[in-house]
Amino acid sequence: MPTIDVVIELSAEACLAHYEGRAGRVRTRSLDGRRVVFPAEALRRVVTRDGVHGIFRLHFSTAGRFQAIVRLE
Repeated sequence: MPTIDVVIELSAEACLAHYEGRAGRVRTRSLDGRRVVFPAEALRRVVTRDGVHGIFRLHFSTAGRFQAIVRLE
C-alpha cells in the first residue's frame, strides 16, 4: 500500500469547516514537496479540540484512493 507523509496544520475553525461539509477535501504538502489532496472526512480520526497539527502518514490503495491516516508526530 503506497504511503505519503504530510504536515497538517489546521485550526479548530478550519476543521469545523471540513466537518460541516463546507470543505470536502484537504490540500497539503508532503515532506518531499508534493501536493497532496485527500478527503476531509479522514480528519475525523485525528482531530483534537485544538484542530489538527503534526506530521501524518497517509495510506492509499494501489489505485490511489485514500485508506487511512496515522499520526507520526
